[in-house]
Amino acid sequence: MLAPPDVSGRPLDLAVLDREVVECVACPRLVAWREQVAEEKRAAFRHETYWGRPIPGFGDPGARIVIVGLAPSAHGGNRTGRMFTGDRSGDFLYAALHRAGLASQPSSVARGDGLSLTDVRITAPVRCAPPANKPLPQELARCSAWFASELALLPERRVTLALGRIGHDAFLRFLGVRPSSMGFAHGAAHALPDGTWLLDSYHVSQQNTQTGRLTPAMFDEVLARALELAGRAA
Repeated sequence: MLAPPDVSGRPLDLAVLDREVVECVACPRLVAWREQVAEEKRAAFRHETYWGRPIPGFGDPGARIVIVGLAPSAHGGNRTGRMFTGDRSGDFLYAALHRAGLASQPSSVARGDGLSLTDVRITAPVRCAPPANKPLPQELARCSAWFASELALLPERRVTLALGRIGHDAFLRFLGVRPSSMGFAHGAAHALPDGTWLLDSYHVSQQNTQTGRLTPAMFDEVLARALELAGRAA
C-alpha cells in the first residue's frame, strides 16, 4: 500500500496493518529524509544497515495501556525499525517499563533482541523520522489514518499514555475531541467520552531526561497511575 487507508479500507488485524505501514510513501519530504539518513548514516553506525522505512507499532495486541510518542528518531527507530529503539529516549522508556513489570528486559537495541511487552503497545502519530524531529501539520494529518486504524484495532485499550503534547493532541483528534478542551499537563489524567483514560507525561526525550525535567521517579509515578487506571496491579 502506498498511502494510508481510509476508514473503509482499514486492515482487519494488526499484523496486516503493520505490514502496510512499512510500505507507505505518502509524504515525499519524509520519504526523502528517512532514506537520506539511512544512506548517509551516523559514523557510530556506519557498518549497520538502516531500516529507513516507516515504523509499525510494537507490543501486545491485547494491550490495556497504549503509549503514544511523536515520531521515530533518525538514528534510533529509523535505524533499527522498532519504536523507541537504539536511542537514549528508548533506553529511558524501556528501563521504566521493565521496572513496572511491563517489559521482559530493560533495554531495546534491535528487532529480534528478545524483548516483549505485556499489556502495553507503543505507537506514534507519525511513522517516519522527520527532519529536526518536527513533522509538518499536513504530514501529521496524512499519517493520522494509520494512527486511527491502529487504535481501532486495540479493543482492550483502557489507558492512553501520551508522551508530550503532540501525542496528546493527536489522540484527542482521533476521538473527535478538541485538544483545547483538555490541556496537556504532566501527570494529568483525563476521563474520556469513550470510557477510557488519557494520561499525560513529558516526552522521554534526551533533552527532558538529561535536564531533569523528567526523572525516572516521575515517570515511574505516571506508569503506576496507568496501571491503576487500566485495572492492572503494579
